[in-house]
Amino acid sequence: MKVTLNRIENYHVSVSNNTGHEIHLDNKSASPQPQGASPMELLLMGIAGCSSIDIIAILNKQKLDPTSLRMEVEGHREEVKVPSLFDKIHVQVFIDGDIPEEKAQRAAKLSFEKYCSVSKTLEATAEITYQVIVNGNKL
Repeated sequence: MKVTLNRIENYHVSVSNNTGHEIHLDNKSASPQPQGASPMELLLMGIAGCSSIDIIAILNKQKLDPTSLRMEVEGHREEVKVPSLFDKIHVQVFIDGDIPEEKAQRAAKLSFEKYCSVSKTLEATAEITYQVIVNGNKL
């Protein structure tokens, strides 16, 4: 696995992987109009992306295909420390479709507690919690 970073202007950079997919990053505290996500936001995006892949794969193995999957990931950082690490991360997983609630809950549990490499990496410094909402019903 390899990525390449190129500076565009000031703190605005472009990062691409070996297949050419590109993401823009910027320093939100130093740029009046940031041109990309912050690196810390990218970590939260990574949790959502990693876990969504796990959840869909687990449900698909059971012949279940959600009509929609959405996540909201909120991270809290240690404010007075440098570096300012995440100490709490909470994920809300919204799943719609003909998915039994217990199977949706189990898929999320397996993702966050066993399979998601991003979550497992960040759990060394952050308490990661999650809540599953199936067809509008909080579990």
